[in-house]
Amino acid sequence: IAPTPVSSLVHSSTLVTAGVYLLIRYKPIIINNYNEYLLLISRITIIISGLIANFECDFKKIIALSTLRQLGFIIRILFINIEKLAFIHLIIHAIFKSLIFLCTGRFIHYINRRQDIRDYRGIIKIHPLKRIIITFSILSLCGFPFLCGFYSKDLIIEYFFITELRLEGVHFGLHY
Repeated sequence: IAPTPVSSLVHSSTLVTAGVYLLIRYKPIIINNYNEYLLLISRITIIISGLIANFECDFKKIIALSTLRQLGFIIRILFINIEKLAFIHLIIHAIFKSLIFLCTGRFIHYINRRQDIRDYRGIIKIHPLKRIIITFSILSLCGFPFLCGFYSKDLIIEYFFITELRLEGVHFGLHY
């Protein structure tokens, strides 16, 4: 298991972002060959990673599965031809997911390197600043009104309803 700063770097800012950025850059080449395939894979990724995260107890695995689910949404957005919104959502996700990983790493360090989420009862009272940071980061990723994540998700859902992708917008809203 990687140290938390390494997990933060991998899951939120370098490898994940680089892969999606390459898809954005080379989308004209990929779209003709693999569009339907990638849309199906992204839908499966969203559903399976969400289900697995519901039954997981390892703190870092839950965050990683959340990243995987967000990537499914970003890929789905990308291949519905909203590249700019996919990139904006990718940047917002990277910033707030990095904050969550770094605060979680501090909690893991405080509880003798245990990552089981059931061991974290009462730790929030000890670290009030980290509680605030994690709360705002999670709320932003959830799309809470007037936070960054809200604006990117609102623009994406608005695009679905302006175009003829209303059913896709409903699906997007249900799984978010």
